[in-house]
Amino acid sequence: MSNDPDARVHEAELADRARSGDRAAMEVLLGLLYDQVRAVCRRICANDADGDDATQEALVSIARALPAFDGRSAVRTWAYRVATNAALDEVRRRGRRPQLAADEAPLHRLDDAPTLDERTTDRLDLDAALSALAPEFRAAVVLRDVVGMDYADIAAALDIPIGTVRSRIARGRRQLAASLGIGNRSTTSNVSPEAP
Repeated sequence: MSNDPDARVHEAELADRARSGDRAAMEVLLGLLYDQVRAVCRRICANDADGDDATQEALVSIARALPAFDGRSAVRTWAYRVATNAALDEVRRRGRRPQLAADEAPLHRLDDAPTLDERTTDRLDLDAALSALAPEFRAAVVLRDVVGMDYADIAAALDIPIGTVRSRIARGRRQLAASLGIGNRSTTSNVSPEAP
């Protein structure tokens, strides 16, 4: 996330021009937001295909809703809220889709399997750990640790109090650490799943 005040002013100016019907400004604004919107969607959805679907949905929603954007938050913060909602909607839709049973999954010949380096394996492990998190924890962790948003902006993007943001991030990080086998697991064992 850009904390550069000039970037925020530039995005606000582009948003104003786009709201006035300037298609070129809309394209530039969406281009500036694309990488971070995609990062949020992909990490919340925990896979590329659903993340790409959510990204497209988020960008369409941003373009359609921009005329109603009131400017009370930074354009990027608002865009992250739209992206988070699109990704969470995609996660819910995915939960209603039939999944292939293990014996129906496509088979790959061993010699066709891609060679995975350590970074790819780490990414797959992280994606799997993220997908195991409850969507509300996943969204908060992604906005903080992937996008780099501050707590106030996350609270605005998710429309929840800052204390809830801190709690969700802390619980999400503990669950991720436990899933990935990082740190002392005993710290996660006294956390009640019902605690906020």
